[in-house]
This record gives sequence, structure tokens and C-alpha cells, in this order.
Amino acid sequence: MLPMESNANSTTISVAVVDDDEEVRNGLSWMVNHADGFRCVAVFESGQDALDHFPEPLPDVVLMDIGLPGMSGIECVRELKKRHPAIRIVMQTVYSDDDKIFESLRAGAVGYILKKSPILKVLQAITDAYEGGVPMSGEVARRVLAFFQTPAPEDDMANLSQREREVLDELIEGKSYKTISDTLFLSVHTVRFHVHHIYEKLHVRSRAEFMARMMDRRLPR
Repeated sequence: MLPMESNANSTTISVAVVDDDEEVRNGLSWMVNHADGFRCVAVFESGQDALDHFPEPLPDVVLMDIGLPGMSGIECVRELKKRHPAIRIVMQTVYSDDDKIFESLRAGAVGYILKKSPILKVLQAITDAYEGGVPMSGEVARRVLAFFQTPAPEDDMANLSQREREVLDELIEGKSYKTISDTLFLSVHTVRFHVHHIYEKLHVRSRAEFMARMMDRRLPR
């Protein structure tokens, strides 16, 4: 773990970076520290390193590499969310259609960015996560919709509302929050609220299905 120098501006968004590539770690921390309103508080070279030395106070947002060696980024997300349920984690990946992205969201991440994204897009993703936003691409939206269309455990109450399905349909088309708000006659804030609620239901449903599988394994045959 490499602690970063503090910024005098106490209103900045604090960020931690978890990536096994030293060049990526250094590049991200440098870019974050040289952007107004942001501060990189720590960088980690592995998931275990992050768990062992996670900073206090907690960073506002974590940029997590999805393909970490040893403990994967997904495993690290699950464990961090257990210890710090309110932490906001944005995944970093090379491929936008990686199945692991969806697994990460189910584990508790709030979104993802491509590793080759321009710095402005990275900073926007950090800001969105900090403000409670949950970026969702068309590919991820399709997987979320398909997930909710499959049979669920009997005790699962995390079904999508009609409005949430409408928002998902628009996201599948690749539309922005602003365009969706114009199409559905909603405010951008309301669109963001619906997407956030979809993510919450995604996590609830995932936990419910996990528990259902565990109970099924324990039942005598």
C-alpha cells in the first residue's frame, strides 16, 4: 500500500486505486491528484493488500481492477462491501462486454469504466459514483433485464416495476440519462433514482438466489 499526500481542500472526492499494473496505478493516482476536486488517498497492488491496509477514514470511491491476480477484483468487492457496505466501487476493465462486469455489479460495484477511457470520463465516473449515480451501459442493461426475467426464489420481492423496465429499455438502446428523461418525461434525478433502485434490487435478488442455493444444498435428499 502506498499512502498519498493529503490535499488541503477538505471538500475533494477521495479516491483509492486497486490495480496490479504499476504503470496504471501511478497514472491514475497522478491524474486524480492533478484534477481539481479530487484526491487519491491510497493505491494498492492487490485485493489482499487493499483489505489488509484499507485507509481510515474510508475513501469516497474505489477504482478496482476487475482482473487482479490471486484474489480477483470481484472477490475483493464482495469482501469490501461486507466490511464497508456504504463504499462506492467502480470497476476497471479492458473489455466492455466481459461477463465479469455483470458479476461485479451483482457483488456490489456501482459501475465500470474501460481502462483506456479518457481521464475526463474517469473523473465523471468517480463523480457519478460519489453522488450516488450508477453508470449502466446498454450491454449491462440487457444482462440486468435478462436476469430479472428468469425465475426467482419464492421469497424474492426484488421484481422490477414497469417504470424501471422502461428505463432499462432506454439504457439498452444506449441512451443517456438526459435523453431518457426527455423520452419518459422524467427529471434526470428521477432517472438516476430508478437506475439506483434497479441496482439495489439486483443485489437483493442476487443475495436471495445465493441463499436459496445454499438452503437447497442443505436439504436432505
